[in-house]
Order: sequence, then C-alpha cells, then structure tokens
Amino acid sequence: MQNPDEDTEWNDILRKKGILPQKEPEVTEEMLTEMIEQSIQEKQSAEGRLGQLNLEELAELEDDEDEAILLEFRKRRIEEMKAQAKLNKFGEVLEISGQDYVDQVNNAGSNIWVFLHLYKQGIPLCTLINQHFTRLAIKFPQVKFLKSISTTCIPNFPDRNLPAVFVYFEGQLKRQFIAAAELGGDRPKLEELEWILSRTGGFNTDLEADPRGPKVQDVLMGSLRGFSKDSDDDNDSDDNDW
Repeated sequence: MQNPDEDTEWNDILRKKGILPQKEPEVTEEMLTEMIEQSIQEKQSAEGRLGQLNLEELAELEDDEDEAILLEFRKRRIEEMKAQAKLNKFGEVLEISGQDYVDQVNNAGSNIWVFLHLYKQGIPLCTLINQHFTRLAIKFPQVKFLKSISTTCIPNFPDRNLPAVFVYFEGQLKRQFIAAAELGGDRPKLEELEWILSRTGGFNTDLEADPRGPKVQDVLMGSLRGFSKDSDDDNDSDDNDW
C-alpha cells in the first residue's frame, strides 16, 4: 500500500481532490529561529507595556491583552508586593534603653539598617531631629529608626555631642554624626536631614540633589581659600621679618 505521506505525483492529485488530507508543512531550522525571535519580541513588547503597571491598572486591560500574559504580570506584581511588605516592617520610631541596645541594634537582623538618635530633653535640636525621625520612619518603613536618651543608652555621654546619630548595618557601626555641624546645622530641614542620612546607603531617597544647594560647597571652598590666603599672609610677614 502506498504511503499517503510520501511526496508523489499521485498523492498530490489525491490531496488536491480532498481524498488525502493536506500534508503538514515541514518545520525548518529557519522557521524555528523565526518563531523564537517572534516570541522574544512579544515578551519584550509586553514588558514595555505592562512592566510598570500596578494591579488595578492591569485589571483595566483584561479586555485588551492576552489573558495568559496578564496573569503572568499580575502574579509577578503580587509577589513583589509580598516581598515589599516583608521589608516594610517598621514605620515608626522606637524608644530604647541601654538594656534594649544589643537586641535592637547589634541583633537587628540580616540586611537591616538602623539609625539611632541619642538625645536629651530640653535641647531644641534634639527635639527637631526626633520630629524628623518620625517622618523618615514613615517614609522608609524598611529601615529601623530608634531614639534613646543619651545617658540612658550610653552612661556619661557628653551633652556637647548631642544630638548624635549612629548608623548600623547588620549590627555593625557604619557611620556616626556628632552634634549640629554634622547634622545640617542648628535647624536642618527634613529634606536636608534625609539627604545627609541617605548618603550612608541606608535608604534610597527620591531627592535628586542636596537641598542645601551649591552654597554648602561654596562655603567649604571659601574656607579653604581663606585658609590659603592667611597662610600666604603669614609667609609674607615672615619674609619681611627676615
């Protein structure tokens, strides 16, 4: 019996008359390559259209997009939300004492940044930093913000060093800010403190530049120029003495 799948003239006649079913086209390597490239292009196109949408926005596209693609992006977004919820576990400033220090700071946990503010009542700048910490804790709930009366946390801590902010990552001290000069002056704005603390790497700020502006750099450069001029004047004076 003749094989109906063979490419013979007789089988071609039978296929044209509908007696034999049409032969499935042979899938070539070139066709496979084209199919793969098309699949990649569709994936990239979907990523561009849907990659940044939230769940509500994805739901609005149910009638316009492929259901399987929407399901994939919806599942991805839910997993991202769950992961972020695990990180956003703080959101407020916790008051600690010396007894809490090891547990709350040194044993804070893996991948946890801690910002500890040492303060005292009656010091206006300490009060302001505490207010700013409250706002920052809400904005960056993945970061642990703590405060403690200085001598309660560290006995005999000098008042001249207040306010003081200590920055830890995974229990290790990474940076410290001592007194007003390192914390933006006598009345730093919230954005200024946010910028200063973000430079430690503890959180990513949405501020694009130092809110204090170029004047900070100008002051530093002016001080250097003044120091240089004073040194030159001293040298000139010495020369005249000779």
